[in-house]
Amino acid sequence: MSYPEDLEYPEPRYHGDRGEVNATFRPAGTPPDLSSPGGSTHYLATSESTGGEFGLYKLEMGPRSGGPKTHFHKAISESFYILSGKLELYNGEKWITGREGDFLYVPVGGLHAFKNVADEPVSMLLLFAPGAPREEYFERVAEMTQRGGEELKRFRIRHDSYFVEDFEPGTE
Repeated sequence: MSYPEDLEYPEPRYHGDRGEVNATFRPAGTPPDLSSPGGSTHYLATSESTGGEFGLYKLEMGPRSGGPKTHFHKAISESFYILSGKLELYNGEKWITGREGDFLYVPVGGLHAFKNVADEPVSMLLLFAPGAPREEYFERVAEMTQRGGEELKRFRIRHDSYFVEDFEPGTE
């Protein structure tokens, strides 16, 4: 395999000459940051902890757990990596079944959705880039969904989540 002579890396953001001790370790046994009847969410790396570079979350969904309906993001991409189980993923065109080791990347503006329709739990990693303060979204989405209406729509938009159903005729 040949490599081009001029590789383009991002501009340096660290300007020291010796490096720093600044890594963060999260042991596997750390309890979830958020638990609900349908599953749990582990905040592995938040926008705050990565300086806005990315957000990485481990999501565990119980059997037959619904997920978000079709939506897109204007500021962030979202990636899905299935750790265990089967997950139905909507790639903007059709539903596909993701299994352990499968990966789906959704660029900014890409329509997507997901749900667990299986009788078994599913575990996956969610990666948002660049990082965004998603924690409030995960912590309050169930409550806000119960409220519904314009309040839910404003909450979603505040968190860069544009749901197709919010903009369909007759849903105002």
